[in-house]
Amino acid sequence: MTTPLLQLTDLNVTYAVGDTDVPAVRGVGLTLDPGGTLGVAGESGSGKSTVAMSVLRLLPRTAKITGEILLDGEDVTTMKWGRLRAVRWAEASVVFQGAMHALNPVRKIGEQIAEPLRLHAPAGKALTDAEADNRVAELLTQVDLPPSRAGAYPHELSGGQKQRVMIAMALACSPRLIIADEPTTALDVIVQAQVLALLTKLVAEQRIGLIMISHDLSVLAATCERIAVMYDGQIVEEGPSAQVMGSPRHDHTRALAAAFPTVGDPVSRFAPATSSPLPPEPADRAPAGEPLLAAENLRVSFRDRTGKRIDAVAGVDLTVSRDEIVALVGQSGSGKTTLARTLLGLQKPDSGVVRYAGKPVPTGGAGLKAYRRRVQLVLQDPTSALNPAHTVYEAVAEGPRIHRLADERAVVHRALEAAELRPAAKYADRLPHQLSGGQRQRVVIAGALALEPSVVVADEPVASLDASVRGEILALLLRLRRELGLAALVITHDLGLAWNIADRVAVMYRGELVETGTVEQVLLDPRHEYTKSLLAALPGGTLQHRTVET
Repeated sequence: MTTPLLQLTDLNVTYAVGDTDVPAVRGVGLTLDPGGTLGVAGESGSGKSTVAMSVLRLLPRTAKITGEILLDGEDVTTMKWGRLRAVRWAEASVVFQGAMHALNPVRKIGEQIAEPLRLHAPAGKALTDAEADNRVAELLTQVDLPPSRAGAYPHELSGGQKQRVMIAMALACSPRLIIADEPTTALDVIVQAQVLALLTKLVAEQRIGLIMISHDLSVLAATCERIAVMYDGQIVEEGPSAQVMGSPRHDHTRALAAAFPTVGDPVSRFAPATSSPLPPEPADRAPAGEPLLAAENLRVSFRDRTGKRIDAVAGVDLTVSRDEIVALVGQSGSGKTTLARTLLGLQKPDSGVVRYAGKPVPTGGAGLKAYRRRVQLVLQDPTSALNPAHTVYEAVAEGPRIHRLADERAVVHRALEAAELRPAAKYADRLPHQLSGGQRQRVVIAGALALEPSVVVADEPVASLDASVRGEILALLLRLRRELGLAALVITHDLGLAWNIADRVAVMYRGELVETGTVEQVLLDPRHEYTKSLLAALPGGTLQHRTVET
């Protein structure tokens, strides 16, 4: 009989908050065999990351663990610190969430990959520089990165490359178990597919046990043999991936599945998963009239280190009409954000023109300031976008103060109410750390709404949010469109999001718009090979694409 690689029995974790022990994990039992793959799904706060970090006792000092955590038959909860230090990296390692924040920005990636190798070198046999360099080169090759990237700093790598570096670090000491905590969050669909394929290949080739944590059931179903779903600190459903994804038994599992709609599913059009009812979508939407915001033959270029000019935006024509949501999709580096910055007047184009209500956007002075009031930006990461020392009121009031709007308090409270932070007075004096992720995103949206814009440019507005909050924010954008006539350009790598809320889709690739049309035209009958590759890269892409073509 095979000894389980990992076995959790009646695992309980509490956090000390003042004089109270707050339960985070309650009675969890899980088993993983050598070479097995297990996905742990759930919303933020469900306890999934606490379970994963418990395996190597990577929890804060305020945490108390009871129950058994057997790693290769040895109880982690009773290990001495010296033994635990030897187990970390060497027998079990972690791919942490958010490679951008997990890597040291002032150290080359080769040095960071070599660090666990040096820490776990046999006693009395320090690793030579040549040995470390050779192993780093081997690891980079394993994760499909050229060994020359060892000399790069994290900021010189793309998001997908940084995630590969994290995987290389986790593999450095040849562990038997890897815990991957949201390894594809905020990655575009093509890079996500590459990272998932890499993990699947490494698990198969090296017989590594894998625990993957995600709030996206489709990601887990594409990678793991079994899925356990957590809710309120407990396992509420567990079984083979196909069964959990295809025939979920628990209401929470069904809600997670509904939060990431399948492209081509008519039920999810303009109906993101949310507990709040939406105003009905008009049966006869008025045809788009005069474009409110337009780019005409827009070109933007930059010079690389060698002085070579690179086209980030190459002759783009794009329009957004009043009461319309346009999704701008494409992988990282396709030029989406540069185009958005140019539309907002934050980046000067080499050539071409941006028009608002038919008139060219001024390039400076009072005219540009007035334009920026009409076209507002909703940033991607609300945690980074908000000053941690400023209250909600101060964050939302910044725009009205710059534009010297009368009755500031009424303006701020009206914006908070519109962003569904009700009553406004309850949230106005809170600091960002006192809010949930969804509430912080609502504050960022309220900051844009305070100036009563006609257009919002939303850069990956739900990329960092969990399943249920994602649905709430998308429902909010739809509500604002229907009630205020607000137009939106939504930048995203998520085709499910585009299917969920957009009227039209524009697909960007290497600085060009390669395909534009209604959501149904572009996503159900793609003409360009790049659009087809985006659809194929969705988790379970072959099956979903077949559904689309039917």
